[in-house]
Amino acid sequence: MPDILKREAIYLWYYFSIQLRQIFPYWVLGMVLGSVISVFMKEHIHNAVRSLGKRKPGVWGILIASALGIASPLCMYGTIPIAASFSKSGVKDDWLAAFMMSSILLNPQLIIYSAALGRHALFVRILSCFLCGIVSGLLVRVFYKDGRFFNFSGFDAPENHDTHPNIVLRFLKNLGRNVKATGLYFLIGIILSAAFQRYVPENLVSFVFGGSKAWGVLMAATIGVPLYACGGGTIPLLQAWLADGMSMGSAAAFMITGPATKITNLGAVKIVLGVKRFLLYIIFVAMFACLTGITVNLTGI
Repeated sequence: MPDILKREAIYLWYYFSIQLRQIFPYWVLGMVLGSVISVFMKEHIHNAVRSLGKRKPGVWGILIASALGIASPLCMYGTIPIAASFSKSGVKDDWLAAFMMSSILLNPQLIIYSAALGRHALFVRILSCFLCGIVSGLLVRVFYKDGRFFNFSGFDAPENHDTHPNIVLRFLKNLGRNVKATGLYFLIGIILSAAFQRYVPENLVSFVFGGSKAWGVLMAATIGVPLYACGGGTIPLLQAWLADGMSMGSAAAFMITGPATKITNLGAVKIVLGVKRFLLYIIFVAMFACLTGITVNLTGI
């Protein structure tokens, strides 16, 4: 028995070390880029959103807001107070919907992480998240043009932790918070990936998530709900699944439902939507994820 355990430990370390070497540079680069944007560019990004309320760009503002949501480095609990200040500045709910939706799904740090999946997967992720923000904004614009979609009452601007007068220390403190917030999930993701590679047959992954089958996309969208805890933590899993035959459409569905239904994000979204609109949000996410996955598989985007 000890020999068997020793052999299994060697196998697991082998898979773990390979994944760590492949993904660790992307994780480090993501940490650094995320801190650079948070410390030096965050206010410029948010001021650009506030300017939408003054320029009145119409429907084009939805595209701009969705792009700026991807560029924003904040988590959802940090985004909502900022969105409340945007609303007070005159930014409309359709623009806010686009900004918040794309901000939930993607940020600069996660873009760097996703580069470890290859250019194809990175392109699909950026495009699908950008379009999801746009569709969210258009739906709010059409169906809530005469009413308010969000309720930001009681929200104040979030506390800014990046205020140290020494610019180097300000950056290092932000970097430390990023490492603390994502490091454990990153490690767990690699461990789970190593276990999947060792104990889950490749043909099972290909059978469940491969090809252009709609039910494979649905399965991927479904498991994105319980498995997603941190963007960096899911990258090793996705890398292993894609290598074992997971279709790009299934991966796209997972990358949408995962962050959109992450428990902390759901809690934040429910606060500003209420029960009825929160259910609409869940339905929209599920439908968009499945349609995106099926489209990617059928068209080979």
